[in-house]
Amino acid sequence: MPSNYPGFRYGADRETFSAAKVKALESLLIEKGVITGKTVDTILGYFETEMGPFNGAKVVAKAWVDPAFKKLLLEDCNAACEAMDFPEGMSGAEGEHMRIVENTPEVHNVIVCTLCSCYPWPTLGLPPYWFKDPTFRARVVREPRVVLSEFGVELDESVTVKVWDSSAQIRWWVLPMRPAGTEGMSETELASLLTPEAMMGVATVSV
Repeated sequence: MPSNYPGFRYGADRETFSAAKVKALESLLIEKGVITGKTVDTILGYFETEMGPFNGAKVVAKAWVDPAFKKLLLEDCNAACEAMDFPEGMSGAEGEHMRIVENTPEVHNVIVCTLCSCYPWPTLGLPPYWFKDPTFRARVVREPRVVLSEFGVELDESVTVKVWDSSAQIRWWVLPMRPAGTEGMSETELASLLTPEAMMGVATVSV
């Protein structure tokens, strides 16, 4: 999310307070013997190197160039992910039941979790602040076009906007439209164009 996004405003010391609370909780859990001093770093390292938006970008890029894979992805997202050369656990915690919806010239999809912050961790990593914010969760359901405009996504009135509500049962994400002028690009080059925001429907993909 752009730092100047007008929908959500936090104090400059937000990160300082969050870090202090996390450190206090970590210290307590270590003291109680629930985790070790390396547990948190191990988990964070896993999400930095094994599970994150780079996986989703690879999936989308492959769908853009492989019609058979795209068909499988839209029919069974987890099966498509399991067909990729990804680490074990892509259909595990936070990704047991993933579904993907396709943006087209006629339909634009955007994802929200109105209850909390259910998010497809294996393909998109950890949920960003804006996705967890109650303001976003409430407004995008009531006025999706306004919220999308605030993110910089301007849609013609002829385009239908569909809002998908993620939950513990189904975690949704978006197959964005492939931008024009990318016909000669490789999968790796295409994947580099993808952002988590585009795969959640609050951004579009451009060259």
